[in-house]
Amino acid sequence: MSTRVIVEADGGSRGNPGAAGYGAVVRDAADGRVLAECSDGLGETTNNVAEYRGMIAGLNAALELGAAEAEIRLDSKLVVEQMSGRWRVKNPALQPLAAEARRLVSRFTSARFEWIPRERNKHADRLANEAMDRQGDGADSVAEAGSTVPTGAAAPAEPTEPATVTGTAAVTGTAGTDSAPSGVASWSGAVGAPTRLLLLRHGQSPMSVDKRYSGRGDVPLTELGRRQARAAAGRLLTMDELVPEEGAVPVLSSPLRRARGTAEAVATAIGGQLVPHEGLVETDFGAWEGLTFTEAAQRYPELHRSWLGDPAVTPPDGESMNAVFERIDEVRNRLLRDYAGRTIVLVTHVTPIKALLRMALGVGPELFYRLHLDLASLSVAEFYPDGNASVRLVNDTSHLRGI
Repeated sequence: MSTRVIVEADGGSRGNPGAAGYGAVVRDAADGRVLAECSDGLGETTNNVAEYRGMIAGLNAALELGAAEAEIRLDSKLVVEQMSGRWRVKNPALQPLAAEARRLVSRFTSARFEWIPRERNKHADRLANEAMDRQGDGADSVAEAGSTVPTGAAAPAEPTEPATVTGTAAVTGTAGTDSAPSGVASWSGAVGAPTRLLLLRHGQSPMSVDKRYSGRGDVPLTELGRRQARAAAGRLLTMDELVPEEGAVPVLSSPLRRARGTAEAVATAIGGQLVPHEGLVETDFGAWEGLTFTEAAQRYPELHRSWLGDPAVTPPDGESMNAVFERIDEVRNRLLRDYAGRTIVLVTHVTPIKALLRMALGVGPELFYRLHLDLASLSVAEFYPDGNASVRLVNDTSHLRGI
């Protein structure tokens, strides 16, 4: 079999909520052969829950077959739009299902969601109906999977969205849960809409494997680093803040390859706009570039010892922590002006992220030496127009579990 598959899935309920079931089909993308079928009854639940369950069953079946690439075809506009990151998952009953689906998607090297008309989804539709039939729900007629039989004034499980799907949306995998709207302002006294910075450190590079000083050296991601980038992209895809009100979400990146490769995965997943930004480069370690910590300490014992506690000390031909802080402060001021009140993604390096967190916390340079940030970790800082700031997340690596 090809490692590329097509997953077709559907779900429905007879009543909303009512007796529900799902069906899913996995096909070989090369020739359309059916590789697997699955269906099951779900007892009493809603139409939208059944649609998500069908998709999850199809994703699991594809992974069990060893598929690496998947095209997921659904006749539910709601599920396609939510999984593509264009609509928010507002219904609490669907949020854990969406998170589970995104974790499964993250295990593929690539995945793509496509809305299709119901007429093109008849196989999965039939399986879903058969699953509902087996439950003996007592309905007088067989409902089309994905439709509901009215039972009084039952409300839809999710508000109807005005948009329609055209074409497809690429998704490279996700993990995590939806982020709740910020309530910080009411407790801190901050006034106005904050500019929210989602701070993502790049994935693993060969220099980080060997624990070497890696500043301006332009090294690529390792294979693990690319997986970390996809997982981080998936984590960001689950965040409500990244459903844009207007236009694509800006994804600003250090121009160095390890950061840009991570940013490309993010931009692809969320449909963001990739913007290289020279100001987001890592510290210039000068003569220490490429050395391990021990090597630098042995070659420059006094200078290295001083550098570890004094932000004014500069590595030979390099850049001091104070210089980095000043550089990043200028970057931040420009970003707050250019993207005021918006959420933006910054894909960068350890020291720039520490500098931004230091600014948001309003603390001294000790933070540079006491805060640890993992590869591909996510932190979140908000800056308000009245000068207040808030740190909402630091060094989140929940999306990296199992990779």
